[in-house]
Amino acid sequence: MTAGLWQNWVLPGIWITLQLLVASAALAALVAFAVGTARTHRSPVVRFLAGLYTEVFRGTSALILMFWLFFVLPPLAGWQLVPMWAAILALGLSYGAYGAEVVRGALNAVPKAQREAGVALSFTPWQRLRLVLLPQAVPEMIPSFCNLLVELLKGTALVSLLGVGDVSFAAYLVRLATQESGGIYTVTLVVYFVIALVITRSMKALERRTKANLGVVAKRTGTGPRWRTSFRASGTACSSPSRCSRSAR
Repeated sequence: MTAGLWQNWVLPGIWITLQLLVASAALAALVAFAVGTARTHRSPVVRFLAGLYTEVFRGTSALILMFWLFFVLPPLAGWQLVPMWAAILALGLSYGAYGAEVVRGALNAVPKAQREAGVALSFTPWQRLRLVLLPQAVPEMIPSFCNLLVELLKGTALVSLLGVGDVSFAAYLVRLATQESGGIYTVTLVVYFVIALVITRSMKALERRTKANLGVVAKRTGTGPRWRTSFRASGTACSSPSRCSRSAR
């Protein structure tokens, strides 16, 4: 592969893949927290609507949704989405439905006594969510979110079917130009692996940091690290009722 092909096709393709990953991940995170929180709402109507969204978008293909947004929606709505935005919407809405279940499960895993403590302190539902539930639930979400983010990275390759010049589409063009498959597809595999490795390492560091902020530290044993809980005075707002009360003010 020549330097011109690398500079003109492969590098721009990597940049577009990163843009797709960041934009669709941001949309998916927004959807996941909104819908996942709604799944734990007191109102059965809100829970039903959030559950309906989750089932619909979790049960449909991201690729077909991408095609639907790009080919079917324009005649219905009267305006055309560019391929990049159709891809971001399809990936963000689809993976956001998976993330919503992660958020719901983590929020429901918070001990009931913590919720009751927030009620006893006269917190509003928003204060209980922000000060009590999310600080304890977020560290438990990170490993599952890490897996979803890696899956989302690999899902960005679907956009090449819409002609978006991501790294997989660039690899296809290089193969057509050089009539060689081994080199370019090996490079493409390495590119995806390196990006995925950066994601997993970053998310592991974020997990350690969030657990440390909660006072959960790793204790080394002969068989490896084990997590133990140690609530410190410098912990989060939910480390004690008095701290929660001060933070609410």
